[in-house]
Amino acid sequence: MIARAARLQAPRGAIAVDGVELREPSPGEVLVRMEACGICHSDLFVAAQERLAVTPLTLGHEGIGRIESLGPGVTGWTAGDRVGMTFLATTCGTCELCRSGRERFCAKQTNFGFSLHGALTEYAIAPAAGLVRVPTNVEAAALAPMCCAGWTAFGAVREAGLQAGQTVALFGGLGHLALAVARSKGLRVAVADVSEAKLEMARAAGAEITAAGESAGRILQKEHGGVDAAIVLTGSAAAIPQAFKALKRLGTLVLVGVSLSQYELPLVDTVVKGLQIRGSYLGPKEDLESVFALASAGSLQPHVECHEIGKTPELLEQMKRGEILGRAVIRF
Repeated sequence: MIARAARLQAPRGAIAVDGVELREPSPGEVLVRMEACGICHSDLFVAAQERLAVTPLTLGHEGIGRIESLGPGVTGWTAGDRVGMTFLATTCGTCELCRSGRERFCAKQTNFGFSLHGALTEYAIAPAAGLVRVPTNVEAAALAPMCCAGWTAFGAVREAGLQAGQTVALFGGLGHLALAVARSKGLRVAVADVSEAKLEMARAAGAEITAAGESAGRILQKEHGGVDAAIVLTGSAAAIPQAFKALKRLGTLVLVGVSLSQYELPLVDTVVKGLQIRGSYLGPKEDLESVFALASAGSLQPHVECHEIGKTPELLEQMKRGEILGRAVIRF
C-alpha cells in the first residue's frame, strides 16, 4: 500500500508530499489510519535543523487517527481504537524525571515528526507506547490541535502560576487557545500581536486588552499598569523584550515558542524587580487529559481551517510569513 506523506527531504531541505510504501508494524508498533493532523510552528523549527535523526522525515505531531492493525506483542490497544500522536512519543520510563511525572524532559525521549516519522500522512506506523487515548465525541480536525497547541497553551498558563483576577499577556502563536484556557481560569487577558486580524480575533474571543506587538510592552505598562505574567507563544525573538517590559514587579515571563535566535537578558531589571523567567514545554500527562476534557465539553474550540495534504508545503510557507489565522489542519 502507498500512503501520501508530507516529508522533509533533508535537513533544511524542501518539504514535499510523497507516496510512501507502507510496511507491516513491527513488534510493539501499530498501524494508524490518520483522520487529521495539525500543522504546527514546531514543524518549521524541525525543518530548520542542521541535523536530523531520520531523512526523509515525515513531519507532524498533532495527529488523530484509528488503529488499523497491531504488531506482535502490543497490549492495551485494539483495532478501531481512536488515538492521538503528540510531539512526545516515548521516554525511558526509568529516570528521575519519568518517575516524577516530568517525562517530557527525559533526555532519552523520542518525538513524532522529529526523531520518529510523524502524523502528516494517510497511514502512520508508530510505537504503541507513544500513543494517547483521545475523546471519540470530537471531530478529528478540531481535536488534532489539542495534541500540541492545546497541551502547550494549557501548560504555559499553568506555569504562569496566577490566581483568578490577575492579568496575563499573551504574545503571538497559540494566543486563541491560551486565551480560552486563561479565561477558563478566571484570568484577565491581554493579547499582543503584530497582526491586526489576529488582534480582532482575540477581541471577539474575549480579550480585555489588545496591543500592537511592536509597542505592546510600553502600552501594557504605561496604560494598564503592567501584567502579572507574560507568555511568549511565538518563536519570534522580537516579542520577548516587549513581554519583558510589560511585567509588573515580581512578574513572571513564560517562554514557549522555540527559536534559534538569541535574547539578551536585562539583568538589572530582572534582579531589582524580582522577575522570574521560566521555560514551558508541553506539560504533564494530566494537563493533556484536562485539555481533552475541555475539548470534549466544548470549552476549548480552536479556530480551524481544513486542507488536503497536498497543500502542506504551501501552508508551512504561509505560517512562516504569519499569514495563518488559528490552526491549519490536514484532514484525510
